[in-house]
Amino acid sequence: MEKIELKRKLYKRGSSFETTIPMPLLFAIEKKAKHYVIFSYDDQTNRWYIKFEKVEKESVEDTISQHV
Repeated sequence: MEKIELKRKLYKRGSSFETTIPMPLLFAIEKKAKHYVIFSYDDQTNRWYIKFEKVEKESVEDTISQHV
């Protein structure tokens, strides 16, 4: 298997730091659905992992904003 690496610039935004999730990582998700991005850290391997979880139920804020 070929090694794939994606580098993203970490930038300051307000009082925190931000980065974007590259499109190649989003190939398997349904683009029209809302998703949570979950970052998890494995201290044994000193690596970060990301996974995507589809939002199943709309929040109250989402429902209100659709009716305004």
